[in-house]
Amino acid sequence: MIIKGLITGIAAGILSSLVGIGGGIIIVPALIYFFKIDMHVATGTSLAIIIPTALVGVIVHGINGNVNLKLAALLALGGIIGSYTGGQISTSLPSSTVKKIFSIILIMVAIKFSIDAFNLD
Repeated sequence: MIIKGLITGIAAGILSSLVGIGGGIIIVPALIYFFKIDMHVATGTSLAIIIPTALVGVIVHGINGNVNLKLAALLALGGIIGSYTGGQISTSLPSSTVKKIFSIILIMVAIKFSIDAFNLD
């Protein structure tokens, strides 16, 4: 369990700082499949992990001048409101429904990024 946790955390840390992903895309599936955690617990745990991971990433990118603090503050304000709302909605839904929503979002993002990355539009 310790080795799986460290490997998952390292992968999430590298990917979150490299391309801005990690929490949802790496940690949630890892918690569900490697650690056999319920979707609701995986979501909450992933959010707790994002705090130190994102902080370190922001510091490194900030040192290199790659952070728009005004935009980040605006998005953070909206994110706080949205996180509270999403948390309330999530806990009222069955875990299987949350998992379906998560998978649909991942598919949509993957398709959009692939179209853009390979100039398929």
